[in-house]
Amino acid sequence: MENEVVSRNFIEQIIDNDIEDGHCKKVITRFPPEPNGYLHIGHAKSILLNYGLSQKYHGQFNLRFDDTNPTKEKEEFVESIKSDVEWLGAKWHGDVLFASSYFTQMYEAAVKLIKKGKAYVCDLTPEQIREYRGTLTQPGKESPYRNRSVEENLELFENMKNGVYEDGAKVLRAKIDMASPNINMRDPIIYRVAHITHHRTGDTWCIYPMYDFAHPIEDAIEGVSHSICTLEFEDHRPLYDWVVKELEYENPPKQIEFAKLYLNNVVTGKRYIKKLVEDGIVDGWDDPRLVSIAALRRRGFTPESIKMFVDLVGVTKSQGAVEYPMLEYCIREDLKQKASRMMAVLDPVKLIIDNYPEGQVEYMEVPNNQENPELGTRKVPFTKELYIEREDFMEEPPKKYFRLFPGNEVRLMNAYFVTCVDYKKDANGNITEIHCTYDPQTKGGNFAGRKVKGTIHWVSVSEGVNVEARLYENIVDEEKGVYDEETGEINLNPNSLKVVKNCYVEPALAKANAQDKFQFVRNGYFCADVKDSIEGKPVFNRIVSLKSSFKLPV
Repeated sequence: MENEVVSRNFIEQIIDNDIEDGHCKKVITRFPPEPNGYLHIGHAKSILLNYGLSQKYHGQFNLRFDDTNPTKEKEEFVESIKSDVEWLGAKWHGDVLFASSYFTQMYEAAVKLIKKGKAYVCDLTPEQIREYRGTLTQPGKESPYRNRSVEENLELFENMKNGVYEDGAKVLRAKIDMASPNINMRDPIIYRVAHITHHRTGDTWCIYPMYDFAHPIEDAIEGVSHSICTLEFEDHRPLYDWVVKELEYENPPKQIEFAKLYLNNVVTGKRYIKKLVEDGIVDGWDDPRLVSIAALRRRGFTPESIKMFVDLVGVTKSQGAVEYPMLEYCIREDLKQKASRMMAVLDPVKLIIDNYPEGQVEYMEVPNNQENPELGTRKVPFTKELYIEREDFMEEPPKKYFRLFPGNEVRLMNAYFVTCVDYKKDANGNITEIHCTYDPQTKGGNFAGRKVKGTIHWVSVSEGVNVEARLYENIVDEEKGVYDEETGEINLNPNSLKVVKNCYVEPALAKANAQDKFQFVRNGYFCADVKDSIEGKPVFNRIVSLKSSFKLPV
């Protein structure tokens, strides 16, 4: 369309300017996670933003692991992150990359800084370094080792590499400005001694670069044009720029910061999730009550719903928090046209049609999704004895209750009109059976001869399948907030998981494969669990209820 106005976020505007003035020939972005845990919903924003930019500008997207801290890194986390990025639909260029592949270049870069008089080996203890650094209002003071000769620094740094010193005995520091108003520029540590086996390089190295030194080098080696990161790195940008400038890289990458994605009342901190896992409160990093990408995937969220959520949140410089119902809105919107609407009874009570033929099995033609005729229809068995939801019958109903009660007629969805004629109770007063009669002339449930206000769903007793369903709430007690101020522990919601045994579903659901998604009529959207489902016996996780408290802003 001519004269169409294209809205650009602030990052796209920067990239547009860089292309226009010739500073950027090819847009190359990257997602650079540290493999020390599972990714969460906030990482999804970064993945989709970086990948989306590479696609928009016909550029390149790299997946690179910042594996410079072997104390916390595992191959398990590498594999889980690759799986998450792939699931979100972000296709990385070529092979997966690793910071550890560049350890030799990083070492050579450090030597180059020493030779330029821009780095020195320091013997101060970690406590002394903190003390010398100063405060936000007071400048730091120079290390007594700051003016060592280039030759001495080269020898000491080589000794560090060769394992001569114990952990913490010496560090290599950049020589910048101890009076800088930015504390990150007060001679930051760029290498430390750590006699730790690395998950990829083994025991080849006993010194490891610090993130703030390694990251700009990795970006520069890979030709990254725009290093997109979150706002907490804004104060680190001067150091990023200093590193690429002093190392004299051609076409150095440009760091741009955007606001992180925060969800209210959720747990994203790795140490807190680790404790939940270790204490057995959740059954792993992919427990459906968490907001790790693996957990959202297991619960039944789709990549499309995550992308819709990220798009709604937008890309800004302003930090804020988003309510969880927005994420739930997105999965409802994505599934309402995709998911078949199946009948499942979670709290069953038996309904007997007294005048229906004994032993007869009749198959009703049922649309899979009334809003999407392209999903077709299916045959659902109907018999004399059915299960309905216990809440769909009341002995003494209030006004405007249109479901079953003595003498009332309702529609059995896609089947017949039935009228309640009797019911039975056990010794505790619980309803055990509801007796009805049916009108054979009303088959299909759309009979126009008389007005019926109530419609209820059902499952055949003899043909239905017994399954387990899991109903989730927030793992956090939302009234108290995420963390207890006194103990620092998570305020847990004791009702975050309800396991419902003896649910009955129509027989087609017995064939559900892991990750298959359905709408259970009136009960919400459900997904066959990937861990605990077995062939012919699926376990269903409720992804989200049908009702939403979130409204899109006008």
